[in-house]
Amino acid sequence: MHPPSVFLAHCEAYDPDVIESIVAGGLERLGLVPRGRVLVKPNVVISGPLFRHAYTRPEFVEGVIGAIKRRATEGVAELLVGERCGITIPTRYAFRQAGYFPMLRETGARAAFFEETRQVEIPLSHGSRLRDTIYVPQPIARADFFVNCPKFKAHPWTTVTFSMKNYIGIQDDRHRLVDHDYALSRKVADLQHVIQPQFIAIDAIVAGEGRMLTPLPRELNLIVMGNNQVAVDTVCCHIVGVDPREVDHIRLAHEDGFGPIDLERIAIGGDVSLDAARERAQGYEVGLVRVEKYFDGCRLSAYAGPAPGGDYCWGGCPGALEEAVEVLRRFDQSFDARMPRMHWVFGKYEGPLDIAYGEKVVFVGDCTEYEGQVGGQLVRVENLYKNRDLVEVESVAHENIYEKMIKVGKRLAQTRSEPTLRLEGCPVSVAELILVLATLAKSKNPYFDPREILGFNRSYLASQAAVALKRLGGEPYQIKGQAERGDAAPHSSASASIHS
Repeated sequence: MHPPSVFLAHCEAYDPDVIESIVAGGLERLGLVPRGRVLVKPNVVISGPLFRHAYTRPEFVEGVIGAIKRRATEGVAELLVGERCGITIPTRYAFRQAGYFPMLRETGARAAFFEETRQVEIPLSHGSRLRDTIYVPQPIARADFFVNCPKFKAHPWTTVTFSMKNYIGIQDDRHRLVDHDYALSRKVADLQHVIQPQFIAIDAIVAGEGRMLTPLPRELNLIVMGNNQVAVDTVCCHIVGVDPREVDHIRLAHEDGFGPIDLERIAIGGDVSLDAARERAQGYEVGLVRVEKYFDGCRLSAYAGPAPGGDYCWGGCPGALEEAVEVLRRFDQSFDARMPRMHWVFGKYEGPLDIAYGEKVVFVGDCTEYEGQVGGQLVRVENLYKNRDLVEVESVAHENIYEKMIKVGKRLAQTRSEPTLRLEGCPVSVAELILVLATLAKSKNPYFDPREILGFNRSYLASQAAVALKRLGGEPYQIKGQAERGDAAPHSSASASIHS
């Protein structure tokens, strides 16, 4: 069995043939032979021309699939490319915008849209878990050979998103938003107990820095490969000058026994040295900025008090607001000029609000709590936060994007003449915040972008029809009870620790 190993390979451009050769070499050096049900998980949280550096490029996935087929001497029963994208967009649409469908036809791989598949229950038994069970799409549970293909990016909630953070996309919306709050890092670590990749290949040819949905491009010309997620993420942290022990989900996964966090215990190879990779990433901008500082000098003022789990909710609403604003800036260059001066409050805030006459105050999230004067009125905002053990994951409601539009439209109409607006949720989703901001600023609604509205609705209707046919055929959305597992399932934390 190979020790935790990470290879740093130079790759000049998105050439599928070159990528295939590099990745096949990594698989060979690690002695890995894909077999059985093979599942490739890219990061396609959002895609398209405005978000070109936010997702794993199709040329990269094509090269990875080519390498898998080259090495699969024992036969592959199934070859899937699976994902659940973000902000309530149909994954079909995200794949279309990313250019994945021609790649899938070329390689013969099939798409697995995780929101359209049945969700199965996986029991958790480790002591630090948030919950006793967690739901994931059936292809995740059944995978025999799992290949994680994330994008090398910064992140506003978790500092960075490399291999382990890519796991948020192995849950459908209604399940991924459960515990997507101050406990987000623990949730990501818990997901490590569901499945472990035999191979990781990170698209760092053009990395993304500063943000998650709208990252700035940074040419690193690297492919990062390995056989252990903690080791891979540790090396990636050192490339960008971050201490991996300061990235909570990496530290927690290490403490759970999933791999080494010290460079001395990782075999690092490849044609690019760690020092050379550090030089390429010098000055790399990570995404961890408090919301007050993020909007300093902007017409939007933010105020954040303590969250239930600490002094700030790094995994929830504040970061969602940052991402929502950046998405709207991509669609409408005049967004900042259109945006009226307004104030957004998070958590238990007890300080002053610098409000002028006619300016609106938005209280975001269930845990928001405030008492004070707003527009000459005494305002009391109650804490609606529910303890984690009161949230039943099997019965969590889900709203598609059109349901969200109707809900947000009604809420804004009801409070049009009021100085305050309360948005409930834990967290309030990026999609909902986009809709609220677009309305308040009289800006473009990205979901009605005329350039893509036809394609978006075609994907939306196809997704809804696929789900409806399954329900009519008697297939439930989620299945309770021990799910069938493939060979990519970690048998226990103890078994994972042998790699550390």
